[in-house]
Amino acid sequence: MKSCWSLFALILGCLNVVADAQTREEKVRDDRQRVVAEGFWIYNDLPRAFAQAKSTGKPIVVTLRCIPCEECVKLDDDLVDTDPTIRPLLEQFVCVRVVSTNGLDLSLFQYDTDQSFAMFMLNADRTIYGRFGTRSHRTEWVGDVSLKGLAKALQGALDLHKDFDNIKGRLVGKTGPALEYSSPEKYPSLKDKFTDRLQYEGDVVKSCIHCHQIGDARRDIYRSQKQPIPAKLLFPFPHPKSVGLIMDPNGRATIKEVVADSLASSAGFKTGDRIESLNEQPLLSIADVQWVLDAADPSGDVLTAQVRATDDSLRKIEWRLPAGWRQADDIAWRVSSWGYRRMVTGGMKLAVLSAEERTKAKISEGKMALRVTHVGKYGPHAVAKRAGVTEDDILTGFAGQADLMTPSQLLAWGVTHTTPQQMVDVELLRNGKVITKKILMQQ
Repeated sequence: MKSCWSLFALILGCLNVVADAQTREEKVRDDRQRVVAEGFWIYNDLPRAFAQAKSTGKPIVVTLRCIPCEECVKLDDDLVDTDPTIRPLLEQFVCVRVVSTNGLDLSLFQYDTDQSFAMFMLNADRTIYGRFGTRSHRTEWVGDVSLKGLAKALQGALDLHKDFDNIKGRLVGKTGPALEYSSPEKYPSLKDKFTDRLQYEGDVVKSCIHCHQIGDARRDIYRSQKQPIPAKLLFPFPHPKSVGLIMDPNGRATIKEVVADSLASSAGFKTGDRIESLNEQPLLSIADVQWVLDAADPSGDVLTAQVRATDDSLRKIEWRLPAGWRQADDIAWRVSSWGYRRMVTGGMKLAVLSAEERTKAKISEGKMALRVTHVGKYGPHAVAKRAGVTEDDILTGFAGQADLMTPSQLLAWGVTHTTPQQMVDVELLRNGKVITKKILMQQ
């Protein structure tokens, strides 16, 4: 059992207690040494993994895990320590561990870049079987991933691999269209700072392109040209719960609960249903559901689902997504929200007032009421501070808008309707008095 824990500690970047005293630089180098010494995972060498898969006939599992991002949570260690099923499954794959996105082929590896852990299961010919790894909170993954869910995703990929010749056509949609650039270091905001590989001979941590920097670089293209950030980039990989599906992290695209009066309930999804396919794509995990949602048209779309009910019966569902459906997702938890706060709020971090706090502040229902919980102190994140905004101010208006009810709505509206160097008025409630400050929008 101890060896099982050790294996998963490597998969998910869990560092032992001794490592707590290490610098990030030491952790990255130690991780490399340990993984290479054990020899189970191919370390940071995708060409070798593809070659080995071709020669052995095995499928490939690629774990993308940025070691410096240790604060980004991982699967619970207790679950890792007690689960006996994962290693035998992994032994049926060619396993490769990728610890940075430098040089990553973005025509193949497309995923939610606000995460620092993502898993791909694929064929040696680059056909993707599925993805695993979902997050909807900055510090908690409890409702999104589990070892049981991982085991089912791995087994599902193995099943697809055995039937590959018959189902290959259904897997085409699991690979997306080419992005703006073929690899991260070629994006304008990254190309003068990074190369296509980690610099182990120097400061390896500083040479690493983190996952979230890919998304930031893609959005920077639009912001630098004073264009609105498209909805597909602003609301990437919509979480199923944003459209009414609470998924079971222990299942294989299995519905734990359907939110009443949601897009999912209107379509006819039921608690306990397993979504076997969505838009003809077989599903292995919550991440696979997100992949299909990410490809859906923000202006409205119809998805087809093949669903197996708890009584083992099958039915087809047409899932209609109206215009603006993506805006229901929450982007405020994401790493990318740090950049949005710089662009839009001048470094303010905001939180929704409770009903009791709203009543005490005498703010009417339906009017914006966002408490300033933090004001940045340095550089471009200190713009609000320099403008005179303080912690505990209550934001009640932004650029003439008074109905942006959540931090997510405010950030999304701001990066869509403002441009860099624009000055906007913000209305604040401080000690019962309404005051106005001017905030400079930034790139």
